Amino acid sequence: MNEGEKDPGLYDFAPYRGRKPFAWPGDKKVAVWISPNLEFYEIDPPTNPHRKSWAMPHPDVVRQSHRDHANRVSHWRMAEVMSKHGFPGSVSLSVALCQHHPNVVEDANQRGWEFFSHGIYNTRYSYGMDEAQERAIIEDSIKTVREATGQTIRGWLAPALTHTPRTLDLIAEYGLDYTCDLYHDDQPQRVKTKTGDLISMPYSLEVNDHYGFFVYNMSPREYADTLIRQYERLAAEPSGTVMCIPLHSYLIGQPHRIGPFEDVLKHIAADAGDGGRAWITRSGDIADAWRAIHTKEA
Repeated sequence: MNEGEKDPGLYDFAPYRGRKPFAWPGDKKVAVWISPNLEFYEIDPPTNPHRKSWAMPHPDVVRQSHRDHANRVSHWRMAEVMSKHGFPGSVSLSVALCQHHPNVVEDANQRGWEFFSHGIYNTRYSYGMDEAQERAIIEDSIKTVREATGQTIRGWLAPALTHTPRTLDLIAEYGLDYTCDLYHDDQPQRVKTKTGDLISMPYSLEVNDHYGFFVYNMSPREYADTLIRQYERLAAEPSGTVMCIPLHSYLIGQPHRIGPFEDVLKHIAADAGDGGRAWITRSGDIADAWRAIHTKEA
């Protein structure tokens, strides 16, 4: 086997149907968490030789200003609808937002949302970083979020989903306990690192609004129907599952999209009471519950 063909050995193979069934707290079937990506996009970021930040030559005003709608307008529309129906956020945070738009971060914090790191800027990529640079970003993330919100981050989603071979080892070394960067399962799983286990937190590309609108070219109604079908299937599975809804407010918070999305929240919230199947929660709470369940089984 060639070096490039080797399995990195991050996790064991565990056939889905051979696993011991479990239920979430309250005997719920599916843990539902929403991950708003609160991001900051620089209009002229430093050049990364491995990947361009913007599709067009500088200045790419169209794409940068489209994303700026998030922090000016659509965050508030998205957040209000989530709070109205009892959905907390687990924020994938561009940490620089704490300095650029602290009112957005403060709003999320006041709503009881959890924060984890999505790097410093979503226009700066991990490709080509040395270990010192990557450590500096992790340390900056921990320090900045703690100072801005009082929270200590527990999770990681790499900036623009870009990694180095050492990323998971480093975040475990710094005490984080879950990663959203593996898209391989509908249940949390153990991830092996040099300093102990992380949890892989199910984070979806398939029902991510970026994929729904930019890749699959869905209408708002088609995207809402996809989310409901995703929920119903996961809630019908024989064991506990996780449904993540990753959002970008400049997409889902547009006036023509927010209505169908609110219908999804109503649908799931109606199945979350006594006897219902939905556990509406945050990513850190899922990690805690999963560890508790599997510690008892061990």
